[in-house]
Amino acid sequence: MFINEDEKWMSHALDLAKHGYWYTETNPLVGAVLVKNGKVVGEGWHKKYGDVHAEVNAFKNCKENTEHATLYVTLEPCCHYGKTPPCLNLVLQKKVKRVVIAMKDPNPLVSGKSIKILKENGIQVIVGVLENEAVKLNEIFIKYITEHKPFVLYKAAMSIDGKISCYTGDSKWISSETSRNDVHYLRNKYKAIMVGAGTIKKDNPSLTSRFYIINKKNGEKELMKNQRNPIRIIVDGKLSSPIDSKVFQDGGKTVVLTTSYADKKNVEKFKNKGIELIYSNLGNDGKVDLNKSLEILARKGINSILLEGGAETAAEAFNQKIVDKLRIYIAPIIIGGKTSPSIIGGSGVSKISDAIKLKNISINNLNEDTIFEAYTNW
Repeated sequence: MFINEDEKWMSHALDLAKHGYWYTETNPLVGAVLVKNGKVVGEGWHKKYGDVHAEVNAFKNCKENTEHATLYVTLEPCCHYGKTPPCLNLVLQKKVKRVVIAMKDPNPLVSGKSIKILKENGIQVIVGVLENEAVKLNEIFIKYITEHKPFVLYKAAMSIDGKISCYTGDSKWISSETSRNDVHYLRNKYKAIMVGAGTIKKDNPSLTSRFYIINKKNGEKELMKNQRNPIRIIVDGKLSSPIDSKVFQDGGKTVVLTTSYADKKNVEKFKNKGIELIYSNLGNDGKVDLNKSLEILARKGINSILLEGGAETAAEAFNQKIVDKLRIYIAPIIIGGKTSPSIIGGSGVSKISDAIKLKNISINNLNEDTIFEAYTNW
């Protein structure tokens, strides 16, 4: 239910923005709707990186005079020249009466400047309609543009008692097939996927995307067309991963985060294989400086990382405070066992007051599994 018309049309604009998933890269997801006399007269979204923005597409698709119309847009219109001219000029030219904006643009090049100019030109501006929804939609863009680091989502599947495998190491499968397919959707959505050397040695995963959809005509499951594989990032401070592992053999892009303590023989093997190595030491024990590594990865255009563990890599990610969000798939099973591993390894905190605090918690069901989602509160 919507409180008013502004929320109704902004919700539609947010839905339009989602069509840009996988295509806008480091640009934000943006939707725009033009409304006149209570009906939609034009709409559009940012379709791909480097292409025209949502507002331009909305005006292009409009067949009526937009004078006295209301423009609903999920992000403040840009006022600077980038790969395309500023959208603000077009908005002013079209003489709309009102502009309703979900959120200010966090980009320092904009950040309220367009709102100020719109008001100075006599246009009524309303900011903050469905702002929380807009922020969540563009949480990756916001982190990337303001902190110059990738947004990191930690994903794990566990039993209801917090275990990720039996004491024997058996872990296939804790979560349901539906949950596992949902993870492959995330692999499509996120630019890169990160695991530790332990996962490479134990599971030898391919870390590719295999997202299935249901064919509407015959109801059968089939691989989604045109899906993309994430860049594989391996945290391996001593460079101990076997060079014949799947992630180094299939021709996909793989980056290894390592340190000056890397095995020198393996360094040559990896270089000869064309594997990119990024060096960043944290102290003198062979641990990777993850924060420094994220800065380097951001400069390479990696705006988002799906962290899949294992438990020790996850512990280090939380210790170094690089995790922004958690998505935990909880299966309705009990594994038990003192030695059965939990989702977070390491030594843990010594007192409850030091425990990692979470916020903005949501809990949803996905068939028989439960999805727990929350944000860290660094």
